[in-house]
Amino acid sequence: MHTYSNGESINAKVNSLTSIETELPFSYYSLPYCQPPGGIKKSAENLGELLMGDQIDNSAYRFRMNVNETLYLCTTSPLNEHEVKLLKQRTRDLYQVNMILDNLPVMRYTSQNGVKIQWTGFPVGYTPSDGSADYIINHLRFTVFVHEYEGRGVEIIGTGEEGMGIISEADKKKASGYEIVGFHVVPCSIKYDPEAMKKHKMYDGISSVSCPNELDKYQVIKEQERISFTYEVEFVKSDIRWPSRWDAYLKMEGSRVHWFSILNSLMVIVFLAGIVFVIFLRTVRRDLTRYEELDKEAQAQMNEELSGWKLVVGDVFREPDCSTLLCVMVGDGVQILGMAGVTIVFAALGFMSPASRGMLLTGMIILYLILGIAAGYVSVRLWRIIKGTTEGWRSISWSAACFFPGIAFIILTVLNFILWHSNSTGAIPISLYFELFFLWFCISVPLTLIGGFMGTKGESIEYPVRTNQIPREIPARKYPSWLLVLGAGTLPFGTLFIELFFILSSIWLGRFYYVFGFLLVVLLLLIVVCAEVSVVLTYMHLCVEDWRWWWKAFYASGSVALYVFLYSINYLVFDLQSLSGPVSATLYLGYSLLMAIAIMLSTGTIGFLMSFYFVHYLFSSVKID
Repeated sequence: MHTYSNGESINAKVNSLTSIETELPFSYYSLPYCQPPGGIKKSAENLGELLMGDQIDNSAYRFRMNVNETLYLCTTSPLNEHEVKLLKQRTRDLYQVNMILDNLPVMRYTSQNGVKIQWTGFPVGYTPSDGSADYIINHLRFTVFVHEYEGRGVEIIGTGEEGMGIISEADKKKASGYEIVGFHVVPCSIKYDPEAMKKHKMYDGISSVSCPNELDKYQVIKEQERISFTYEVEFVKSDIRWPSRWDAYLKMEGSRVHWFSILNSLMVIVFLAGIVFVIFLRTVRRDLTRYEELDKEAQAQMNEELSGWKLVVGDVFREPDCSTLLCVMVGDGVQILGMAGVTIVFAALGFMSPASRGMLLTGMIILYLILGIAAGYVSVRLWRIIKGTTEGWRSISWSAACFFPGIAFIILTVLNFILWHSNSTGAIPISLYFELFFLWFCISVPLTLIGGFMGTKGESIEYPVRTNQIPREIPARKYPSWLLVLGAGTLPFGTLFIELFFILSSIWLGRFYYVFGFLLVVLLLLIVVCAEVSVVLTYMHLCVEDWRWWWKAFYASGSVALYVFLYSINYLVFDLQSLSGPVSATLYLGYSLLMAIAIMLSTGTIGFLMSFYFVHYLFSSVKID
């Protein structure tokens, strides 16, 4: 928390220009804006901010605490053809200027059909509906809300740019002053006389102006036009306290719909899963009880007469096709699921504040690197179960360390070339590539190898039955079993799709997402549903004497990723209608594909591990010679 005394200077910062039309961030100073007197200085950025395309610079906008004033900034030189083209393009692509004061993003309000809508940032310019001309926003009316802090009472813990800070008793007197608890703006376009404005120096006071309503009084964007930038600021005392200053940003539109939709989804899914689970338990229990009550002769006769899961006892644990790939994918799935689970728990407990930009993404990357030990352990342990030997565990560990990071590297590199070609700040710098490679090679890879070594020392899991030398022929079916496997993904998707809408809106429409408590509940429910669906599908395949259950158990729950990707395409077509150009669509689909692969690995792992436990338990319960 930072407090300011009367008259103390406060400098605003600017982040990258962003647009929901293109999803390509650009530097603020790529446009002909006024530059600060001491030159442009970049703020220190963490790993998450760099990956998100944030580029925070200082700006020419300077305020003085509790001093209401109207100031002149600068007048540009005559605009050339390139600057005009760039300004018009950024205006028509609905680019927003993202300004920050005391770590608070600037907010503005607009009315649409009588509804008050809040936005973060303000537009670069304005284009009327007839498209006759483009006008630049060159006058900003700021309102800064301040709360007087007396330095008395309990200790206050605040989250700011410097992280968590505690105001001690000794600092309370020194900390007395004013806290910034709100930052609003009303953007205007005003046509000034450039010759008259050039007589002023930066930060000279000028007479207050009001925003015009007539287009002929707007500042048009055209060649050889000189644009003057001004701003005014008003300080307003507020009852909002420091801990509550982010509440206005974290309010989600349609919160009532959000609550009822999530609750309805949870109730339906729990009800369906409960019915399926009860029927399944009764069926298996009846089969087991009936089988165990017979003597050996009757069991042998029953094996000859009956079909079903009991007949595949000699093949159910036969090594699956591409067993190495299965081990690697399950190991990486555990790593991704662990990363997601721990991140959501920490966020739900309030440890990842939106005030700390990039903290969520940075935390996810660190957790992923550390959980490489889990990926190595699970991959090698599964390899030992399937092969019955520890030989080749180093190769499995290396594959687990490289599989998902390799896919992510390929996708992100292709998208990065597109961003580089567009000169976007969203492009990952070469230096950051080397940093990420260094972190992966020096942290994730060694931990994965350590986990693999631990997997070789773990207690061996023995199969309860022997595997026949000759594979049993699988009866022909009227329809492919993969149809049932793909259809099974609809049930887990039912728990996810509502929350997925809010997450996609947060990523692509620039809205804050901070209902991690809901997300944690959905994650837990998703785990339960994936486990149940995969077990039921595995049992159904065994009942029709199909002993090739390994991959089908993985994809029964992992197929939810297909529906997530299809829903992402649906969201692109119907909810991101403003997204323009093949470059923006390619970026969107690339990131959606990466998200779908991560979901497939994590949900498929849940289903596979639960099915493996079920099959092992099922055949351990039946005594077969």
